[in-house]
Amino acid sequence: MSTIHGIIGYTITPFSANGETLDLPALGQSIDRLIDSGVHAIAPLGSTGEGAYLSDAEWDQVAEFSIKHVANRVPTIVSVSDLTTAKAVRRARFAEAHGADVVMVLPASYWKLSEAEILAHYRAIGDSIGVPIMLYNNPATSGTDMSVELILRIVNAVENVTMVKESTGDIQRMHKLQLLGEGQVPFYNGCNPLALEAFAAGAKGWCTAAPNLIPQLNLDLYDAAMAGDLDRARDLFYRQLPLLDFILKGGLPATIKAGLRATGLEAGEPRLPVFALAEAGVGQLTALLKELS
Repeated sequence: MSTIHGIIGYTITPFSANGETLDLPALGQSIDRLIDSGVHAIAPLGSTGEGAYLSDAEWDQVAEFSIKHVANRVPTIVSVSDLTTAKAVRRARFAEAHGADVVMVLPASYWKLSEAEILAHYRAIGDSIGVPIMLYNNPATSGTDMSVELILRIVNAVENVTMVKESTGDIQRMHKLQLLGEGQVPFYNGCNPLALEAFAAGAKGWCTAAPNLIPQLNLDLYDAAMAGDLDRARDLFYRQLPLLDFILKGGLPATIKAGLRATGLEAGEPRLPVFALAEAGVGQLTALLKELS
């Protein structure tokens, strides 16, 4: 889908004070803030959205609410990853039925998957839906690292796998995707510290939680990169890099929720076993946000 481009904002999943129930009104506020800031797409239920820590019923609630609340103002990319193919298929069908524009699939598994198993996983999901699939490669969280050659095999074998989110932190993967894919496979950066290099390598967009806190800087960086103004893009990138590093190393749910609280939106705490950001971290985050304000 060629219309997926630019800054793709990842949403949090807000919980009540005790972390036991969803806070959908706060989710709606967070989505509105992202869209009003100018992001080009919304991506619920990824790692920032704690999708792996939700029950099936909660996942369904968040997916349905998010798609309905976005209301086609921007494209919606729903992460449907699950440990089993059957559950990922169920989620993909649910997301499509409720109006998702794209589903994103990370091949998460307890056991190490063979290339044949990974391909079969994507093929089963692709055969079950009609919307595009964003293949997501993030070995740090999934335990599965897909080579560029395997990614292109999947793209060629599964008709609706039409885009790639690359989060290994290896810029050469993006250059290789561009080269071996002959520029025909849109790819998106999923590693905050690589944003500048990724755009230079040809990334169509940047999938990031950062717009929850610093949307204008993210958007300005994208605009400068697309305009070929590398000096401005470099200045913008290195200005925001300390915060980008901090939210990544501190854990996205904890740091983004703490940052939202600091900017006036209460989204609760991450769900255990993930801890809230410690007091020292909150102080550091607040200082970083103040420097960028």
